Amino acid sequence: MNELYVSDHFDALMERLDTITPVLEENADQGEELGRLSDEAAKALWESGIFKVGIPRELGGYEFSPRQVIDTIAKVSYADASAGWAFMALQMVTGTTAAYLGPDAVADLFPDTAEDRYALIAGQGTKLGTAVKTDGGYRISGHWHFASGISMATHIHTAALCEETGEALIFTLPKDQATVVDNWDVMGLRGTSSHDYVCEDLFVPESHVYDIATTTTLHGGAIYRMGLANMSGICHTGWALGVGRRMLDEMKALAAKKTGAPNASVDTRQFYAEYAEAEAKLRSARAWAMDVWEANEATLDAGEPLDTEQETITRLMLNNTTWSVHAVGQTVYKWAATAALRRGALQRFFRDLHAGTQHVTSGPVVLQNCGKLLSGLAPNAQWVFLELQEAQ
Repeated sequence: MNELYVSDHFDALMERLDTITPVLEENADQGEELGRLSDEAAKALWESGIFKVGIPRELGGYEFSPRQVIDTIAKVSYADASAGWAFMALQMVTGTTAAYLGPDAVADLFPDTAEDRYALIAGQGTKLGTAVKTDGGYRISGHWHFASGISMATHIHTAALCEETGEALIFTLPKDQATVVDNWDVMGLRGTSSHDYVCEDLFVPESHVYDIATTTTLHGGAIYRMGLANMSGICHTGWALGVGRRMLDEMKALAAKKTGAPNASVDTRQFYAEYAEAEAKLRSARAWAMDVWEANEATLDAGEPLDTEQETITRLMLNNTTWSVHAVGQTVYKWAATAALRRGALQRFFRDLHAGTQHVTSGPVVLQNCGKLLSGLAPNAQWVFLELQEAQ
């Protein structure tokens, strides 16, 4: 199956998410206190079927298209930024694992997705541990950070460098074999359980290993042929758009309460103008994101890979989305005044936004490489994961 699949599960899932949105909102503060999603919030997400959005259709998943994934993540993130972040990480890692591993691993990890018997996989691939080849597989060691959603996970996906071959590989193993470090004490995204974890000389069979830069799919359609970096870009785009929309809507509700009071700042022309500018930034960011992904989807549907310029524009669009939403958040914080200091949704989303902007996919090095390529100063370069490298 090579075509891009536009899932017919989308509308039904959106309706189920409408039903559980109050649960996510009501549990957001408890999630902050726990450092993970509450049991009630996690249960609501699981029972909605939402973690199937990234799993290939042939394995019983929904296999949403990129724009469907963006809208799904935005909807959850609108309710609770931590829930949106944990969900986006889990669904992406789980889905790509299903796409890139062979039948033995799939039989182990996804025995019956349609009946909700499948692994949930957390972890990260931007820092490399070490791997040593052994009979039937590898032994891996390392200390990794930011395993978002690991409190809900059954398995870990982690990256390591094979010393003998120089290959950067992704390994999947049961969570209980690793040591999770309870160190998620942060300013924002407190409910994501983005803990560190440690592996010490753990065996992972060859069947549960794939190349970190692979675009070769063993299950599923065209969406998986983009590789991990572009899949991650879909996720962070959706998260930022959901958070930005919630912050503007919170400011709108606050303005309705403040208007008419003596010397209310929201009754000034300056507020009107700056709110309008923030709305324009958010809508423009979303419009460009959807335009980029519409074009990408057409390329994938034609059976072609994204070319280097498309990958560059996609990374640049994510950077623009992230920092446009950051600007929206600054405007909301300014006009919310002391209301933004107090415990509540505005304060929490403001902190979560500033945590989310620190992700490497929206960092300055990626932006610099986009400019280098688009200015014509890297004519023979290509993207390898998050790095722009000169073609050999």
